[in-house]
Amino acid sequence: MLFSAENTCQAVILKRYKRFLADVQLDSQQVVTAHVPNTGSMKGCWQAGQRVLLTHHDNPKRKLKYTLEMTQNAQTWIGVNTARTNSLVAEALQLRQINELKNYSNIKAEQKISAHTRIDFLLSEGENQLALEVKNVTLADNQTALFPDAVTTRGQKHLRELIEFRGQNKESAILFAVQRNDVTSFAPAKEIDPQYAQLLQEAHKAGVKILVYQWHVSPQKIVLEKSLPFHL
Repeated sequence: MLFSAENTCQAVILKRYKRFLADVQLDSQQVVTAHVPNTGSMKGCWQAGQRVLLTHHDNPKRKLKYTLEMTQNAQTWIGVNTARTNSLVAEALQLRQINELKNYSNIKAEQKISAHTRIDFLLSEGENQLALEVKNVTLADNQTALFPDAVTTRGQKHLRELIEFRGQNKESAILFAVQRNDVTSFAPAKEIDPQYAQLLQEAHKAGVKILVYQWHVSPQKIVLEKSLPFHL
């Protein structure tokens, strides 16, 4: 995914509030309010004074003209716009860059796998099906990427659905998309959401594939880099 210099700019974050809003100061010294497309806590991803990357939108129907895309700490840029994550994964699937999933040629987004659950992707090849859920990962500690950054009952529900789907003699997987460059492995954030960590272990034992891939994040582009090891 490429970012155009014509519609991006950098700024300094002043504060985040009401979850989806952030006041930032552009390099011109103008203070504007940006949309924050991230429902999580963004723990460890921002603090007052950090550099951020914004995209600018001229759509007259938009109330906020700027969107927060990335934040920068002392080591790395971090992709915090979770609305982009599925597009990154869709591109990787189409290019067959996810080794564990490259044998699936049919890719459908936002598909129902039960009466009450819609999965991010349903992959198929002939009669074989695989339900794929995607999670954006921004939290890290000691070079380990962590998920979630807040208690996620929705994430717990998704794991239960993946286990159930696997129990129907079908394939299922969860892909953790790590959008920061300063980590070398992945683990569930047990101290933040122990229930999620337990369910992830249960999913692994049930045969749900756990995939962790790292994207290299910069103000110019976000590109798939490599898979990462995980420990539960």
